[in-house]
Amino acid sequence: MSVSDRTGIRGILAPVASLDRWLQIVFLALLATSAVRYLERHGLGPDGVLVLAGAALLAIAYSVRPLLPTRSWWPTAWVVTVTVLWALLTLAAPSFAWCAVPLGFAVLQVLPFRGAVVVVVLMTALVTVAELRIADGVDPTVIVGPVGIAVVTVLVYRALQRESAARQRLLDELTDAQDELLAAQHRAGALAERERLSREIHDSVGQRLASITLLLAATEQDWQRRPDLARDHVEMAAATARDGLAEVRRVVHDLPPVELADDGTGQALPAALRRLVDETNGPAGGPEVRLHVHGDAVPLPADVAGALLRSARGALANAVEHAAARHVAVSLTYLPDEVRLDVRDDGLGFDAERLGDETHKPGGDADRGSGGRGRGLQGIRDRAAGLGGRASVESAPGDGTTVSVELPLEAP
Repeated sequence: MSVSDRTGIRGILAPVASLDRWLQIVFLALLATSAVRYLERHGLGPDGVLVLAGAALLAIAYSVRPLLPTRSWWPTAWVVTVTVLWALLTLAAPSFAWCAVPLGFAVLQVLPFRGAVVVVVLMTALVTVAELRIADGVDPTVIVGPVGIAVVTVLVYRALQRESAARQRLLDELTDAQDELLAAQHRAGALAERERLSREIHDSVGQRLASITLLLAATEQDWQRRPDLARDHVEMAAATARDGLAEVRRVVHDLPPVELADDGTGQALPAALRRLVDETNGPAGGPEVRLHVHGDAVPLPADVAGALLRSARGALANAVEHAAARHVAVSLTYLPDEVRLDVRDDGLGFDAERLGDETHKPGGDADRGSGGRGRGLQGIRDRAAGLGGRASVESAPGDGTTVSVELPLEAP
């Protein structure tokens, strides 16, 4: 909302706040000078007293405008009062015509454009009549001069007002656009954080929960016949649950897995993958998982190593929960400019092309169509893309599944 909308001032010069003070100073100075000039020429007779009284009333009426209400009919009443007083003084003493200049600007501050133009035209006509009364004959410059000045002044300030209004509209549009952009960024940030949490919980906590489920199932089978082995299963399940709780806390705070603390040798990720493989091999009835490391291990950025470890967990969780695999091979390969993770199982497999189409459909529920793999595999893809890498899934019904993740050695 503009200043004129809040205050009720409707004139085209209303936004020029400092102009009002200077107009009042100039107007009062011209009014006083015109009164003094009249007294010097005509003396303090009955007419002089009336002129001085009229000048005093006009000065008071002009000065009280800031104190009057700005809404309803008060601005119009003020314009009528001051212009009538000025007109009477000008007809009595043409020297008061000079007061028309600041008074005209004051009118432009108060009235809308059309009303202000009418008043300025009438004031200009009155100035012309007053000047013709004291001129010798008809002087064209007395007619054309005031009219030309009034027209140019009104048109110039009308153009300024339009430019100011257009600029204000642009500023309002820019402000609205910035607000919309901030809202969109907030929504995008919230959605990205939600997707990150969903992805990390699926790939980190989900795999541990799957391991705990298998361990407890094995415990139930061995509870009577092999209590020592069942106790070992329970202890391993408790340790896995504790690790899962710690991992949840680190995921919430967007921290890399604690087991990836590197000593500078680059062995943190291979060691973490070995522990992951051992955990997955633990439960009876689970698949046999083997780890293969190719190339010379090098230190990796925490987010790259964390992405590879969590992707391995997600892929293993899918192999354990959904693939009914008997063997799983995890391969970590160090190349000159990137590191590659491959998780290959000999399980049931699925239609990878259909899964890819489903996960890219708005609102598509790939989880139901692929035994729950859609969310985890899409999370692996998103995580790799966020680090400047790529992930791919190769599978076919009855032919097992291979999940491959390739990430640059330096995170972007």
